[in-house]
Order: sequence, then structure tokens, then C-alpha cells
Amino acid sequence: MTDNFLSKFKAYFKIDESGSSIKTEILAGITTFMTMGYIIVVNPAILSIAGIPFGASMTATILTAVLGTLIMGFYAKRPFAIAPYMGENAFIAYTVVKVLGYSWQMALGAIFISGIFFIILTITKIRKWLVEAIPDTLKHSFTTGIGLFLTFIGLNETKIIQIGVPGAPVRLGDFSDISVLLSIFCFITMAIMTVWRVKGSILITIVITTIIAYILGLAKLPQQLFTMPPSLSDTFLKLFQDPVEKKIIWESLLTWKFLNIVLIVFVMAFVDTIGTLIGLSARAGFLDKNGNLPQIEKPMLADAISTSIGPLLGTITSGAYMESASGIESGGRTGFTAVVIAILFICALFFSGFVGSIPSLAYGPALIMIGVFMMSSITKIEFQDYTESIPSFVVIALMSFTYNIGIGITGGFVLYPFFKLISGRYKEIHPALWILTAISLSFFLFYPY
Repeated sequence: MTDNFLSKFKAYFKIDESGSSIKTEILAGITTFMTMGYIIVVNPAILSIAGIPFGASMTATILTAVLGTLIMGFYAKRPFAIAPYMGENAFIAYTVVKVLGYSWQMALGAIFISGIFFIILTITKIRKWLVEAIPDTLKHSFTTGIGLFLTFIGLNETKIIQIGVPGAPVRLGDFSDISVLLSIFCFITMAIMTVWRVKGSILITIVITTIIAYILGLAKLPQQLFTMPPSLSDTFLKLFQDPVEKKIIWESLLTWKFLNIVLIVFVMAFVDTIGTLIGLSARAGFLDKNGNLPQIEKPMLADAISTSIGPLLGTITSGAYMESASGIESGGRTGFTAVVIAILFICALFFSGFVGSIPSLAYGPALIMIGVFMMSSITKIEFQDYTESIPSFVVIALMSFTYNIGIGITGGFVLYPFFKLISGRYKEIHPALWILTAISLSFFLFYPY
């Protein structure tokens, strides 16, 4: 009976077919969760700046991650985690609410509209058609750019590099700081274990470093191990009422004044999900001989649904998470990895204090290590052909230096057809790419600088 269930279980997720194992998939799921667990606390902390209640937002963050990741695991059967996007939370909090003065309810309404558009575009397979129009060179640049982006996050989280001064945006961290030295120790240990091909090297090193941090007092153990999740009552379905204008939210959203915000939210989410899915899939070896991800509409539907549900609960745009690369590097190749991640997020509802106590000096080095792995895609970029290499370089540079994946991708979509056009090689441009170019141009035209 047990053997029969196990066989059906493996067959459903195609575990044996992928060359993986249940043990490897569990390890990969834990690794991904530990490298992205910070989102449970960081996302609601950033959104609280916009006035979204922290407790309800934290619960919304976890529930959105659970729902999206379960859909990814059981339906799309890919080892990708889904959660609210970093970067877009800052855009909502600082730009849309603080600078432009819109309510957080209106901001969530804009995200909800974007999610509905995503579902429609995915079901009609328009998104798939657009994704397949992306040149291979740009796809490789997405992978490389995401790797450097993760590296920059890791370096900053560990304080190995810090924000600098005018004229020198970043600078070397304080190497006399014990926490910085522990981060460096963590990275070197992780690298050595990787060289030795120790299975689970990333997860093992994170756990060891976290324990040392507890012992040295560099991280605090949670006062309460078990806690009940905060209520959703402060954010659930609040996007339907605009507290500023005192009217139904749709009356405010469906105006020319707010149209550019809806457009920007849509474009940022659209290109982020495309770039992340392709980048992760390339690293996992999922792309076919034409550089496309088979059945890509399934993972795209998972992120579209989560983006629609998130605002109803009280959080922002969600999609495949870059940190899923850590689980991929640990051997995760099937949807069971995603299911494990979702289960851990469910546990985090009741142990959020413990998850939040994992220090950045422990998971930061993992992000740097993932950057090492993802850099290999740069060798597939045709640097001898400047119509290919210049747009790819812009993608990588803008992703890294603007701290925003979407800006890098949109830059590439604008420049790639431009250089093909001026070189007389317009026949190399897929018709659908012009649509991506138009969408990307609208991003730069309407962005509230």
C-alpha cells in the first residue's frame, strides 16, 4: 500500500524522471525557504510605511505565498516559490503612496487590476506568445542580471558592502565588525563545501552560521516560539473602499489620473515575472532547444492568480522568486520542491518569530553564492555581435545598478529591436517583440520619476 502510494506520488511530480529524489526535493525546498524567509517580515515592514497594518500584511504575505506556491507545485509542477515581490513593495510604499499621495487601498486596487489582466493574457496564451518572442541573448542576460542582482542584495544584507556617499554610491563594509566577518566565513565555508560537492551545502552553512550568530549574540532567539497569526481584518477586501475620496475604489481607479500608475504596476509585474521565470528555468535546464520553457503558461497562471489574490488579502504583486535558484542549485527539479516551500510557509504562520530571527548574515552569503552559479549564462551571450551584446549589457547593468529587475528587462526590450533596426537586420525581430517594446517604452514614458 505504502509502496504503491509512493510510486504514484513520484510519478505525479515526475521525481524519478527528473533524476531527483524525495530527499533532494525536501532539502531544496528547505533551502529556498530559508533564503527567502526574510520576506515574511521585510515585506510587511516596507508596506507599513504606506500605512498598511503590519500584522495583517504579514499574514497576507504568507497566505499569498502559500497559495501561489501550491499552485506552482501541484499545477505547474516547477520548483519555484511564489511570494510578494521586493522592489515593487518599495515602489508602492514610497512612490505611489508617499510621493504621489494615493491611498494604499488604491495601490492594491491597481495591483488587483493587473492580476486580472495577467489571468486573461495567460488563459488566451498571449503571454506565452510574447515570451517566445524574446531573443535567446536577452534570455541569457536575464539569468546573468538576476544573478548579479542577488549578489548585490547579498553583499548589502551582509554589510560586506554598504551604501556610500555622494560620488561613491557604495563602499566597503567594516571588516572589524564581527557580523561582517561571520558573513565572510559563511560564504567561504559555503564555497568550499560547493567545491567539494557536498549535497545541501547552502542549507547546512545557513544553519551553522545562524547557530553561531545566536551563540555570539549577533541574532536574537525569538521570545515566543509559537504565536497565532495576526488577523486579516485590517486589510481583507479593503481595496474596494477609498478612504481618501470616500467612494468605491473603482470610481477612483478608472480615471486618466491613475491610469499611469496602473500601467506602471502592470509593466513592472509583467516583465519581472517573465525575466525571473526564464532566468530560473535556464539555470534549472528546463528550456528546450529553442530557448523556450515548455508549458510556460502554467507557472505564469500561478503568478497571475497570486497577484490577483494578494491585494484582496492585503499585499502586493507576487510571482516566481529569484531565491528559488538556491533550491535549484540544491537539486530541486520538480513541483514537490514548491510544495515543501508552501508547507514551510504554512508553518511560518505560527512560527513567524523564529523565521524572522534567521539573520541576514546567514542567508545573505547564499544569495552571493547563487550569483556565482548564475553567471555562467553570460558565456552564451554573443558579444561579437554588438546588436546582441549592447542590449544584453544594458539589461545586466540596469538590473544591478537600479536595484530593479523590471527596469533592466524593459531597457533590453527597447534597445534590442532598435539596434537590429538601425543595422538593417529588422527581419530578425519577432513581430511580438514590438509589443514588448511598446509596453516597455510606455513604462519609461509614464513612470512617475
